[in-house]
Amino acid sequence: MTQGVETGAGTARITWRHAAQPRLVLAVSHGAGGGIEARDLQALAQVLPGHGVTVALVEQPWRVAGKKLAPAPKTLDLGWRGIWPALAGPGLPVISGGRSAGARVACRTAAELGAHAVLALSFPLHPPGRPEKSRAGELLGSGVPTLVVQGGNDPFGKPEEFPKGTYELVEVDHGDHGFAVPKRAEITQEQALEIITDAVTQWTASLG
Repeated sequence: MTQGVETGAGTARITWRHAAQPRLVLAVSHGAGGGIEARDLQALAQVLPGHGVTVALVEQPWRVAGKKLAPAPKTLDLGWRGIWPALAGPGLPVISGGRSAGARVACRTAAELGAHAVLALSFPLHPPGRPEKSRAGELLGSGVPTLVVQGGNDPFGKPEEFPKGTYELVEVDHGDHGFAVPKRAEITQEQALEIITDAVTQWTASLG
């Protein structure tokens, strides 16, 4: 089911994947360079409803409008705030999530929106080759239980670069920023996605 939502940044779109007996909603948005067709978002939308988690795949207004470039962070946050009432509509706890730029939005807005937890997929800890431009403060400031799923070869921040904190971190061996693994890797692309879906399934079960 697809739903259009008006926000202060324009019209957003939610694609719902409903669980038969949901106990949580996981809302996940895309990054600055792609949409909800991202392999990790699609894998979660396929697997999690079978574990009592309704998945809401969120397209930010800029993406719905067909623009090529994501707007400034404050505009992304504005869009996410506008989508939130629709996400909370079913009356279930909402996990705020996203990949890359979407993960930053989820972290920045979690406390004010009353998110149950945050799922940060491929959190862009810093621009490639610019470790001094750290965004760790956004991650550490989420204020709610947070799970980071990070590729072992992510140029935006490898797992070992992440600071200590109260969040959990799961590594996808050999994965890049889009969780693609090279053909020579010890794990297949399918296994890489299973690491993600298994980790998120277990984590959401632990949240109650």
